[in-house]
Amino acid sequence: MKKIAIVGAGFSGSVIARELAERGYSVDVFDSREHVAGNCYTARDAQSGIMLHVYGPHIFHTSNERVWEYVQRFDRFMPFINRVKAHARGEVFSLPINLMTINQLFNKQFSPAEARAFIAEQGDQSITEPRTFEDQALRFVGRKMYETFFRGYTRKQWGLEPSELPASILKRLPVRFNYNDNYYGSKYQGIPEHGYTYIVERILEHTNIRVHLSTSFSRDQAQEYAHVFYSGPIDAWFNHTEGRLSYRTLDFETVRAEGDYQGNPVINYCDEDVPWTRVAEHKHFTPWEEHDQTVLFREHSRLCDENDTPYYPIRLVHDKARLQRYVELAKAEQGVTFVGRLGTYRYLDMHITIAEALDVAEQFLTAQDAGNQAPTFCIDPLA
Repeated sequence: MKKIAIVGAGFSGSVIARELAERGYSVDVFDSREHVAGNCYTARDAQSGIMLHVYGPHIFHTSNERVWEYVQRFDRFMPFINRVKAHARGEVFSLPINLMTINQLFNKQFSPAEARAFIAEQGDQSITEPRTFEDQALRFVGRKMYETFFRGYTRKQWGLEPSELPASILKRLPVRFNYNDNYYGSKYQGIPEHGYTYIVERILEHTNIRVHLSTSFSRDQAQEYAHVFYSGPIDAWFNHTEGRLSYRTLDFETVRAEGDYQGNPVINYCDEDVPWTRVAEHKHFTPWEEHDQTVLFREHSRLCDENDTPYYPIRLVHDKARLQRYVELAKAEQGVTFVGRLGTYRYLDMHITIAEALDVAEQFLTAQDAGNQAPTFCIDPLA
């Protein structure tokens, strides 16, 4: 059997490992952490019994039938709708911004059509081509909504002025002119009954897969394998020769209490004088369970240092220029495919990661059958 190395035991690496193992390849999976599942790692809290999302909240959502059918092979997904709240200006609002949010903020009783017309009037029509996050917000929702929900939160989350960030970031949070407070618009939404770690462990349960935890993989080891799928940081593969790519990381402040602390899984804190960006109360991610105690994580965002866990790629102009140099180096490599959030320096939700991993595996197998070289990337990281 051809030997394949996969660096990273998150969803990306694990799905590729399973697909190749089922086709008869011998697969070694390496992860420098002591556990599988990457940043999706879930674990039972020893004190309370609550299933913790150790690296922050993960709610599975997708409209991709193939991905939905795939994950359900490995665990039952319990119904879960993510209804986020926001603390701002001494009040609690509904997110994403919807008709309830608009009526509450402006003390109105708008109909959908009235709200749409009103928000259009609030927007700064002089900004015809929004180039920055701030431009985008002021153009489409106006100053009051921008200053209430976006300015302070953005400064805390990204450590940058909204005027320094690209306009594209704001597109992730839609404005709705109805009372729909479902954070996602995906057809399928849920949380696995036994947690994400359980799913990844089951994906990796195959006689052709060997998992090596607490084990780093060096570039020199690649010559021992027919092919390597690398889901670590692309700049680390090249020993940061072109400089480090910038990420934001998170610090979690743990709070323990009795009963129900905030009554909701996730509450964002938009005011800049509150040091954390959001609070996640983990018992609410498993509403089918009952727990007397509760565990909360207050999230603090900061620039990622050398030894921190990278979360969010910043992708400013200098980062994209640096990334382009790494992409050129990557394409010159033989027998290596760069995958996942870190390997392509893109922010990816779980369902996108899984879909791309399935595509990568299929592309590799097709190339092998045709005697061709596997692609370096499934998706252009610079797109």
